Amino acid sequence: MSTAYYALFHGLAECCADELFNRNMRGQPGWVRIYRAVNHSRAQEVCRSRETRLFPDEIRDFASLFVDLQDQRHRADYDPLAVFYKSNVERFILDARAVLREFENADRRERRSFAVLVLFRSRS
Repeated sequence: MSTAYYALFHGLAECCADELFNRNMRGQPGWVRIYRAVNHSRAQEVCRSRETRLFPDEIRDFASLFVDLQDQRHRADYDPLAVFYKSNVERFILDARAVLREFENADRRERRSFAVLVLFRSRS
């Protein structure tokens, strides 16, 4: 379960770094800094937010599964009584692959907007 969640988390971190720094600069200090700046709880907050509803399906689907998988990962890591069936975990893995593939192919402007939302809080 953790692996399925972390596939999405690292996909999001890569998106943020690629869209806000430069995909061709992977491995450079600035790219790594942005990649490492993604915060788990902030990402979940954004994925649950109303603002996410304004994005296209590829990003909304990613956000929805991100929340579900983070919740499942927390159960797997912290609930000693949690039970996971192989078939359910395999389904989550397949869903994660499909959603991540769609997310990676989403419009770059939309991905950039989503990355900004994940990385920066707005001020009122």
